[in-house]
Amino acid sequence: MSLKVRAYSTTPDTPWKESVLKPTNESANLKVSDELYQEVEGFGGCFNELGYIALSHLNEEQRHELFHSLFHPDGEHKFTICRLPIGASDYAAEWYSHNETDGDLAMEHFSIERDFKYLIPYIKEALSYNPNLQLFASPWSPPTWMKTPKAYNYGTLRWEKDILDAYALYFVKFVQAYQEAGITIHQVHVQNEVIADQKFPSCKWTGEQLREFIAEHLGPAFEKHGLDTEIWLGTINAPDPWEELIHKKTNDFDEYAGLVLSDPQAYSYIKGVGYQWAGKHAIQRTVASYPELRYMQTENECGDGNNSWMYAKYVFNLFQHYFANGVNAYVYWNMVLEPKGRSTWGWEQNSMVTVDPATQRLIRNPEYYVMKHYAHHIVPGARRVGLSGPWSGKATAFRNPDGSLVVVINNPFSDNRELLLAHAGQTFRIELEAESFNSIVLSTS
Repeated sequence: MSLKVRAYSTTPDTPWKESVLKPTNESANLKVSDELYQEVEGFGGCFNELGYIALSHLNEEQRHELFHSLFHPDGEHKFTICRLPIGASDYAAEWYSHNETDGDLAMEHFSIERDFKYLIPYIKEALSYNPNLQLFASPWSPPTWMKTPKAYNYGTLRWEKDILDAYALYFVKFVQAYQEAGITIHQVHVQNEVIADQKFPSCKWTGEQLREFIAEHLGPAFEKHGLDTEIWLGTINAPDPWEELIHKKTNDFDEYAGLVLSDPQAYSYIKGVGYQWAGKHAIQRTVASYPELRYMQTENECGDGNNSWMYAKYVFNLFQHYFANGVNAYVYWNMVLEPKGRSTWGWEQNSMVTVDPATQRLIRNPEYYVMKHYAHHIVPGARRVGLSGPWSGKATAFRNPDGSLVVVINNPFSDNRELLLAHAGQTFRIELEAESFNSIVLSTS
């Protein structure tokens, strides 16, 4: 049985150029092994208000083209798992929660009315292209009256039993309200960036607080109300080695994932762990300790709004790092923004796509293609496979359920380099262009 080998490359000047590889008798410098690792659940991005506002500048044809590309099973990215905020993220048009009635412990005034303006239409439009899209949600901040100080930004949750029970009910009401709106929430993650104490909506948690809230409040509340929505330990943005050096303290894996997961009651409710930002320094230890759980990179690091090729190279390395260390899914942050991607609190961030309101022009940024090199050919159910050789540190490989093999590799050097890929007793030669992202697909013809 012969192999058909196709390659796709993206350079700063030419995106997604296709070529066909031919066999060679030369010695390989990258070999595919029979080792099997984690199963892939998919790729996606986050639904945010400012993204939906950016989409409003597109005409109907452009909008269809973009949604088809991102979400349709036959599109360029085929997204299968996406995120949304519970209340305002830092990319909301204004800050809000779903219940600002002070002291409403019974959540009688809980409402997702605000979400019908931006988030729910955004999500439903995506679902019209992929009805099987999986969704996970996390709060950036609890309602302000549940916090000290009483504000969306900075601060902590008031650690009082009545508040903790009410906050667990807040999650329940959110899942139920979205279900009534025709949207299934498949997972909740307890807090966006558990160590963030920021000028944008945030709430700082300790590992012990996460353990107690999941074990004694959130888990039992989901059980009581018969919810099958999964509870995940996320999103964890620690440890940060620079913070450890500056503050002369350890902010380690065991202060968060290790502490929570070692508690049998909390562990019994947790289906997976979500890591982002500095969490990349801890994921290897968590996966090694708890290989039976599922893992997700929950927020691609967002850049500076310039959408540069240099930053796209950094993001490519994030994909490689997280998959090499065991994640089942990788989720981008803002899929689409206006130029410079300025948030309501002043940070300019990258996006896969930029929409210019002045010209209605849709621009596919370099990270659009970084995601495409992974998401286009690697499908849910694929298994990561082993690699060896001097190029293996710059590549990841996956075996799809249909037997096809996908190798995603970058050439970070300023000159062209030769790749000699060995698989199934054959070796194939390809010249990797300077500073290129590449996907190589091997399938039986």
